[in-house]
Amino acid sequence: QRMLDDMAMRSMRTRTQHDYVRHVRAFAAFLKRAPDTATAEDVRRFQLHQREHGVSVSVIGATVSALRFLFGVTLDRPDLSRKLVLAPRP
Repeated sequence: QRMLDDMAMRSMRTRTQHDYVRHVRAFAAFLKRAPDTATAEDVRRFQLHQREHGVSVSVIGATVSALRFLFGVTLDRPDLSRKLVLAPRP
């Protein structure tokens, strides 16, 4: 709920909010626990998991944006935001 509130305060579009929540849920499903308990190694493993499972570059980019918002704004964990890597576009 706090992430939704943070996005609403920033006047983010409804579609963007929906997408961000979807990406954070995918991360939480990968972790099998709440994303606020994530470590830098969890972030690394998730991104490797995405690449190994053929997730597109655009979805990885959208996931990075969502997780950067979660870690940087909602959870005030900039240390984890810095661990996220954007996949290079061909």
